[in-house]
Amino acid sequence: MIGCPACEYNTFREVKMGTEIKIRGYHTDLYQHVNNARYLEFLEEGRWQLLEDHLDLDAFMGDGFSFFVVNINISYRSPARVGDTVLVRSGRKKIGNKSAVFQQQIVDKFTGAVCIDAEVTFVIAGTSGRPLKLEGELKEKLLQIPLFDG
Repeated sequence: MIGCPACEYNTFREVKMGTEIKIRGYHTDLYQHVNNARYLEFLEEGRWQLLEDHLDLDAFMGDGFSFFVVNINISYRSPARVGDTVLVRSGRKKIGNKSAVFQQQIVDKFTGAVCIDAEVTFVIAGTSGRPLKLEGELKEKLLQIPLFDG
């Protein structure tokens, strides 16, 4: 449980942990909220953390595998502003034959307000640079990444 300092009567709201980012002035735009392009960087940071936490990335890349994002869908819900702290929550949504999807969400750490929801579709390429079928040992590695817990 995380205290909500802006809430009356010291109410509490549970916010699941994720990659924490403190919003700085350079993250914002003319309107004083996080610029839409910065959210893409925040999402990427969350994905890297997710992969580092659940895969041996050195071995994975040493075997010639690479992750490539092929599509991102974002819904902007609530602005984040300078001084806010957000959590990037990430997890596996689904694994298809040649692509898979991460579900991600950026939430205000203290209020739990959802800033954005995103689905990120990716492929894994081998040394040829071409997408591989997600089967066998490769699929087993992806299954080590936990499902999104929204």
